[in-house]
Amino acid sequence: MDFVEIIGYVASILILISLLMSSIIRLRWINLIGSGVFAIYGFMIGALPVGFVNLAIVIINIYYLLKIYNKKEFFKPLFVKSNSDYLDYYIDFHKNDIKNFFPHFNKKTIAENDLIFFVLRNTVPAGIFIAKKFAENSFFVELDFVISEYRDFKVGYFIFEEQKDIFLSKGINKLYAESSDEQHDKYLKKMGFLETTLENKKLLVRYIK
Repeated sequence: MDFVEIIGYVASILILISLLMSSIIRLRWINLIGSGVFAIYGFMIGALPVGFVNLAIVIINIYYLLKIYNKKEFFKPLFVKSNSDYLDYYIDFHKNDIKNFFPHFNKKTIAENDLIFFVLRNTVPAGIFIAKKFAENSFFVELDFVISEYRDFKVGYFIFEEQKDIFLSKGINKLYAESSDEQHDKYLKKMGFLETTLENKKLLVRYIK
């Protein structure tokens, strides 16, 4: 197998991987890279139709990515009670996905005094946030779940940056969380959580200012 063939295989694999993405943004980015490599491959072997078609796909991907990034989106917290029928249905509907990121979460532990709200993204319930009182002026994040189509950190930034007053108004100046895996750990740190140890247990903490 020569170098040119390797480029063709890499391009094919990237395009295949892009089709497995549930996130439209990831699909577009990976498909853009795969199409770009495929265009190079097409021009290298003298297959101009392959080169130009994939170059056109690159341009199409860039166009739609620019539309996505420049699109104005609207976020809103929607507070609900612990006995909400919709909350119960939402958690049950996404229970398998929730289990992957929050293996210790149990909806039976949701209490009346917990902080519970959905994050509406253009009126769609993109995620659910549940936190329980942990200590004086601090809460523990029991659930911070976002459905796969919206896992681009925007919901997280909305909760922890744009809506800090939600926590401050309730006297919360620290949020604790426990990482379930490497991906979740990366997300928490991107949201401003720092590693800490409390009672010999490794946790992450975010200071609300």
